[in-house]
Amino acid sequence: LPSTTTTQVLELESFIHAFIMSIDLSQYKVGIVLSIEECGKCKGNNSKVLHSLRVRIGGGTEDDGDHDGDVVSVVTSANNVREQSRVVVAPAGSSILDDSGELQPVKKTSVGGVLSEGMLCDSYMLGWKGGGRGMAAILPNSFDVGSSPPDSKPRGNNNGNDGDGSSSSDVLVAPTAPGLFEKKLTKEEKKKIAEEKRRARKAAKEAKAAAAAAELEKTKDS
Repeated sequence: LPSTTTTQVLELESFIHAFIMSIDLSQYKVGIVLSIEECGKCKGNNSKVLHSLRVRIGGGTEDDGDHDGDVVSVVTSANNVREQSRVVVAPAGSSILDDSGELQPVKKTSVGGVLSEGMLCDSYMLGWKGGGRGMAAILPNSFDVGSSPPDSKPRGNNNGNDGDGSSSSDVLVAPTAPGLFEKKLTKEEKKKIAEEKRRARKAAKEAKAAAAAAELEKTKDS
């Protein structure tokens, strides 16, 4: 039988996955990046370059005949996005799962003087297993513009990457810029979240060690 620690870890992982999968993915849109322009940097010492994207989330794949909302502007610091990449957009009015595990509304906001009408989703926000945190989720070209994203990460795609466009040379960056969320975490809340993450990592290591020990005992008995 698994140890108490192992059971607790499995229950926690199951709960987190179930909560994430309860997110309504139909509120998000598959989009194709039409253009990318550098528009400044994030605030802070380790500032990341910001890019303003024009992303089609409705209509056709050609840049003509637009209707309201067919093409949106998204400001992001994700560096794994290229022109013609198929991404997942959380448009203004939708909600996303933040790093604390809470749902936050996405609003139209000005980032560095540039209007952002949504944000790019990463694997974590979509409830996908695998994929880099902070890397924009990249979809195969087979997914139609304006459709809802899949409930699991595609197995590779025809863009030559593994669902987030990442490679060994990619640098993990934050997908959001200041001002996209209505709520800001306090120092105490950030500290609490960091402590919970440390405990979870410790519990996972202990569970792995317990499982290895159990397997060793089973081998000896046989």
